[in-house]
Amino acid sequence: MSTPASRCWHAQHAEQTLQQLDTSPAGLTTEQVQQRLETFGPNRLPRRRRNGPLMRFLLQFHNLLIYVLLLSALVTVALGEWLDSAVIFGVVVINAIVGFIQEGKAEQAMRAIQRMLTLDSKVRRGGRTLNVPAEQLVPGDMVLLEAGDRVPADMRLLECRDLRIEEAALTGESLPTGKQVEPVARDAGIGDRYSMAYSGTLVSAGSGTGVVVATAGKTELGQISHMLGEVVSLQTPLLGDMARFARVLTFIILALALGTYLFGVGLRGYSSDEMLLAAVGLAVAAIPEGLPAVLTITLALGVQRMARRRAIIRRLPAVESLGAVTVICSDKTGTLTRNEMTVQLVVTAANRYQIEGVGYAPTGEVRGEDGQPCAIDQASDLHALGRAGLLCNSASLLHDGSQWSITGDPTEAALLTLAGKLGMTATHELAHTPRVDSIPFSSERRSMSSLHHDHSGHGLIYMIGAPERLLEVCNQQLVDGSAEPLNPSYWHTVLSEGAAQGLRMLGLAVRALGAPHHELNYADLEGDFVLLGLVGMLDPPREEAIDAIAECRQAGIAVKMITGDHAETAAAIARRLGLGSSAPITGAELDRLSDAELDARLGDTTVFARTSPAHKLRLVQRLQAGGARVAMTGDGVNDAPALKRADIGVAMGIKGTEVAKEAAQMVLADDNFATIANAVEEGRTVYDNLKKSILFILPTNGGEALVLLVAIALGLTLPITPLQILWVNMITAVTLALALAFEPGEADIMRRPPRNPNAALLSTQLMWRVLLVAALMTAACIGVFVYAQQLGWSMELSRTLAVNTLVACEIAYLFSSRQINAPARFGLRDNPMVWGMIVLLSVLQLAFTHWAPLQRLFATQSLDVVGWGICLLAGAVLLVVVEMEKWLRRRAGWPL
Repeated sequence: MSTPASRCWHAQHAEQTLQQLDTSPAGLTTEQVQQRLETFGPNRLPRRRRNGPLMRFLLQFHNLLIYVLLLSALVTVALGEWLDSAVIFGVVVINAIVGFIQEGKAEQAMRAIQRMLTLDSKVRRGGRTLNVPAEQLVPGDMVLLEAGDRVPADMRLLECRDLRIEEAALTGESLPTGKQVEPVARDAGIGDRYSMAYSGTLVSAGSGTGVVVATAGKTELGQISHMLGEVVSLQTPLLGDMARFARVLTFIILALALGTYLFGVGLRGYSSDEMLLAAVGLAVAAIPEGLPAVLTITLALGVQRMARRRAIIRRLPAVESLGAVTVICSDKTGTLTRNEMTVQLVVTAANRYQIEGVGYAPTGEVRGEDGQPCAIDQASDLHALGRAGLLCNSASLLHDGSQWSITGDPTEAALLTLAGKLGMTATHELAHTPRVDSIPFSSERRSMSSLHHDHSGHGLIYMIGAPERLLEVCNQQLVDGSAEPLNPSYWHTVLSEGAAQGLRMLGLAVRALGAPHHELNYADLEGDFVLLGLVGMLDPPREEAIDAIAECRQAGIAVKMITGDHAETAAAIARRLGLGSSAPITGAELDRLSDAELDARLGDTTVFARTSPAHKLRLVQRLQAGGARVAMTGDGVNDAPALKRADIGVAMGIKGTEVAKEAAQMVLADDNFATIANAVEEGRTVYDNLKKSILFILPTNGGEALVLLVAIALGLTLPITPLQILWVNMITAVTLALALAFEPGEADIMRRPPRNPNAALLSTQLMWRVLLVAALMTAACIGVFVYAQQLGWSMELSRTLAVNTLVACEIAYLFSSRQINAPARFGLRDNPMVWGMIVLLSVLQLAFTHWAPLQRLFATQSLDVVGWGICLLAGAVLLVVVEMEKWLRRRAGWPL
């Protein structure tokens, strides 16, 4: 076999390519695949070299906030205050270590989530069609391409049917390129190699088959260095805003520190060295150096939780947007329903049959209109219809000994199950009527077709699709084995009756050809078909979807069902889902309604039937024009515009095309509506936790700084030395706030209305809480210090009391911060990290207070039971005051 990268494959004939790659149209054998996988390796692009651990650690210091802290350390070094310098460096290093560890975990989690979005390819191996991960492709593999697929490797095309591929990733050409089987000139540029399909490009229309000629780094994509690998970004607009806020706050704090120095030296008579140290302590205490790391970790943890609940985030800003969603527009089949289609009704021109059994097991009785078991052998019309469903089919049924499963489309699988109940097998039928060609289902034509011959010189075209489409191309119907003129009114009545029962109706037809054909063209599908009958399928609603819809309504989120089904079918399913009984709007009505007329009906309408992807886009636009924040689901190529336009585009992980996944911000690994509701809940939780972290970090840092500011302004002896402030900041800057990133959602999180996406995270009311808590901490700290001095305690003991009071207030406020508006939460099981951090902090404070080496370093003395009691009392008072403020807000209806 030739080395894949050594040939101008585009200039060679298809037969020559197959010969050089030692393969055939039937595909490679298992042994060949294994040998070539060992030779060429997995089909995976070389990953860009990432920063090593040392560089990642050093980058933790590349932050304006950290630069200010390092400058403060240099100031203390210049003053000869080596201990102060060591503590400031300790603050910086601890922050860097926590950031390094957590950022590494976050990036690993994001890469793991990206790996969940694996690309599968349809491959022919050993004469069988299989779905395999793209990483397992090898040169010589036969790959089948359909609209919506991402090309998994460089391929020489062997078959094309109106195949058009979007190659902008390689050529920059925005319009899709038409493809062909015939070779092109040897010196053709990459954009003119019409006989090739290149890795990473997208199939925009048609279908085709190609043989893999290059994989991994040998592909054209693999040789473009700037496209190698994918950098995981943990930045979002909200985090960007907060980082900018932290920088502005830093400059304000620096100005405040300078003003404090000048005020203390010029007006209060403090020494220059003392004020310089106080200014340094103020800056270090007030700067929220842990804020960016905590917010990033909160976001990454939220993404991990979503992935565990089967919602895979492709773009991080989606996490922020999820909490603000007001409308979810969902597909019906497989998302709101179980996607286990079962044929329950078959109607031919002369008979009606009830089909028993559920799921994909090919077992179940067939009964006539009178409810009695039917003699299947004598039902020629039923056999003709079942044969059509079996032959015009790309799905397959699999039995693992205990249960039946499928590959392919569930609707097609239901037709296979019907044929199995009639005693038919694909092997037998295809042997007598082999398939020559086929045209896969497309949303534009609403049908699929296949071409067969019967070994007697006759050709047959089978068509399966939407009943309306088949009634357009049929002029006859099958009655007792012969064709008669079509009776449209009869079939429309059948459609209405089936739809009223909530059945999805599908038509099957056949066209006999006088002579065998070797290729199926669209012109062959425009008339002279004989309608074999209609089948009614049922796809039961998911129980979890019913519960999720009710939960969304409680959360103030409107749910709208968008389906291609008949209006009556859609309405029946909507009633079972709890979506109400309002009249559906059909696609035809949407086309007639003006924007103003549609806007007037959008609020009350929950079901849209017989819709196309273009209708989805218009619905998103009109909902957004009315101020809604829209999540829209989609799975097809033509859904991409609506997914991109929606505030949250949601692609299906199982049935979704690669084009839809590329356009979406979130992918459902299980195609389940309940997963969307879960993701919204997690999105709200993430936003809550971001707010909680800010509500905790700003007032605690502010309280530490205000203690120094107020003491200097009032001309008091400093109740806490700058060195002690640095200690408090070092041990609390990240530890306590980090615990809030692990908080679960609050009990009422899905009973609140969606948040206003335009509302500032740092609102006026939020700043009120920040100032209140900072003032309470300052008052407690200075108050206990003054009280201790009045009792005649030494300066060291008074300051020890003040430090521990400050820490006790921060711990008490942590419990309150666990719920923004609801009462404080003290539970252990829901977030063990909180109690773990408190225990760690308590041990450190005990050492700070009672361990002789630290007593000498920080000028502290041991507290007795009374001292510790005062600390606990101060913390309890702060907790009670904050909880009272929350209670008053709840009573007044002013939540944060």
